[in-house]
Amino acid sequence: MLDTYKLRSACSLPFVFDKKINTVGTSNADVPLADPGMYQLDITLRRGQSLAARDRGGTSDPYVKFKIGRKEVFRSKIIHKNLNPVWEEKACILVDHLREPLYIKVFDYDFGLQDDFMGSAFLDLTQLELNRSTDVTLPLKDPHYPDHDLGVILLSVILSPKEGEPRDVFQTQSLRLSDQHRKSHLWRGIVSITLIEGRDLKAMDSNGLSDPYVKFRLGHQKYKSKIMPKTLNPQWREQFDFHLYEERGGIIDITAWDKDAGKRDDFIGRCQVDLSSLSREQTHKLELQLEEGEGHLVLLVTLTASATVSISDLSVNSLEDQKEREEILKRYSPLRIFHNLKDVGFLQVKVIRAEGLMAADMTGKSDPFCVVELNNDRLLTHTVYKNLSPEWNKVFTFNIKDIHSVLEVTVYDEDRDRSADFLGKVAIPLLSIQNGEQKAYVLKNKQLTGPTKGVIYLEIDVIFNAVKASLRTLIPKEQKYIEEENRLSKQLLLRNFIRMKRCVMVLINAAYYINSCFDWDSPPRSLAAFVLFLFVVWNFELYMIPLVLLLLLTWNYFLIISGKDNRQRDTVVEDMLEDEEEEDDKDDKDSEKKGFINKIYAIQEVCVSVQNILDEVASFGERIKNTFNWTVPFLSWLAIVALCMFTVILYFIPLRYIVLVWGINKFTKKLRSPYAIDNNELLDFLSRVPSDVQVVQYQELKPDPSHSPYKRKKNNLG
Repeated sequence: MLDTYKLRSACSLPFVFDKKINTVGTSNADVPLADPGMYQLDITLRRGQSLAARDRGGTSDPYVKFKIGRKEVFRSKIIHKNLNPVWEEKACILVDHLREPLYIKVFDYDFGLQDDFMGSAFLDLTQLELNRSTDVTLPLKDPHYPDHDLGVILLSVILSPKEGEPRDVFQTQSLRLSDQHRKSHLWRGIVSITLIEGRDLKAMDSNGLSDPYVKFRLGHQKYKSKIMPKTLNPQWREQFDFHLYEERGGIIDITAWDKDAGKRDDFIGRCQVDLSSLSREQTHKLELQLEEGEGHLVLLVTLTASATVSISDLSVNSLEDQKEREEILKRYSPLRIFHNLKDVGFLQVKVIRAEGLMAADMTGKSDPFCVVELNNDRLLTHTVYKNLSPEWNKVFTFNIKDIHSVLEVTVYDEDRDRSADFLGKVAIPLLSIQNGEQKAYVLKNKQLTGPTKGVIYLEIDVIFNAVKASLRTLIPKEQKYIEEENRLSKQLLLRNFIRMKRCVMVLINAAYYINSCFDWDSPPRSLAAFVLFLFVVWNFELYMIPLVLLLLLTWNYFLIISGKDNRQRDTVVEDMLEDEEEEDDKDDKDSEKKGFINKIYAIQEVCVSVQNILDEVASFGERIKNTFNWTVPFLSWLAIVALCMFTVILYFIPLRYIVLVWGINKFTKKLRSPYAIDNNELLDFLSRVPSDVQVVQYQELKPDPSHSPYKRKKNNLG
């Protein structure tokens, strides 16, 4: 998983060395500063002592940031509920020059809120002795309250020159970072969590109720539940998965909140789940008491072994091994329909190379690497340094849980002391993949609305069980747990308004057309409509409703295969402009209050809600249209099968029996399965159909002919 942290400004505060530094030695304070990249700073973050309490329980959850020149170069792990934390973490930092001090900032981690500032200090690198281990004690201070004692941080540092080999050091550090990524982003298991309900939660509103929701965090993975309005005993029934990256499990941080429009949400309480105490391959029902608040949360937690995910070189290929290929085909054969319904299929992605990438570094080169994502599964390639046409030759394999998922491949430029730079991205629906074909995909911008520089060569294979895939279409879609929160955008608001207006205009035009028949604006048309009305009403049966929809789908299908496709390209959506780039990283506010933001928060939240509602309504209409337009043939065929079944059922079975079976199922569902998750099969089906915006985002751009692999070979021969 690629972690990106916001860079924040640092404070200039004095430091105090430990007694060990007072021994006689030569300082490099007067030594001429060397060329950039000539020093290596090895730091061991030892521990903190007597740190400031920032939580209500009189403790803190501290972590430490190191910065040089306003760039974050290291972030420690979080030590929970401890004012005397012991880290013993090591960091290797390359220093361009010694003029910039090392800034140390300590924060209290608050899940869902801005982390609290606990103090800062700086270390003057010019005062360090070369090639000698130095123990340093740094008193923490708050610039707004310089008299407050915020405790101390203890470090051990070694500063060593790297004359004549700055390039090698850079390569070593970057390779080490890549190795760490390679080890950490392959998960060891899956944590399946079902949030069932809350009991006797604390009332936070004046009406004696709350609008509760829950946030979960496991490492960098986050999930936010839906909001349950006006209740102290909410029923969520939500299910989601986290990845396990540590052998021993880890700790899930859980916080409950009360949603307040126009102001900061109220904190209801917190609790934790220690996964190391839970047995694997077994579902555990947990009733967790909320600390610093009132009430309980009820969860179901299941730990399972890791799904089949892997990274290998191009020479190690599962599908090219005949024995492995046969085993995979057997696993997803039609005969194994009811074996592990969650395991729908197998995906293999070969990331071969890229060409003509954007130059992100001042040298006119980039250090590109790829992130391959399928829903919440993310894997990384290694980094190829100083290259605009890198070759990775890596093979990634994933288990498919939903055949309607979209494979995302993003190319980044690695930077040694800041977050990676975006170079390009492609989004490929699994159902649009042509197996075994090496294709050049034009890289797009972040919003997937237009091309950026470069192409990437991929070869993808998908094997899946069609029956399992169809059944999974009728259950809720998996949510991505690190999606960006919606921001207010005038351009996005206008676009959603136009999309909504187009959907409404279809209904208005239909109403005008019907009204014109009543007004006899065109006598032949009105006469035909009148005769049709009499015929339909006299002979109407309920089964005719799905039958008409079935005929409409079939009619559009024959139009498409006969070459008389009446589907028009959506130029309105294609002309979307890119949203503004992400805002510049914000400085730490420390103890400063955001007065101006608080004043406009209510208006902004309302506008974002309107923006999202317009998007949902417009997407709903567009998805119905795209179902009948055969935008995704698999889903349209599935609709035809379902409509055929409904037509036959309504034709042969009286309506009262159908309603009776439906009612009995609804009334007894909770009795038969108390923790079942409510869902609507029709809405779940439509959620898999892409909206017009997604159709544009997933549309494959035509590459420049010069990027064809055959063209390259021909040119090379010439």
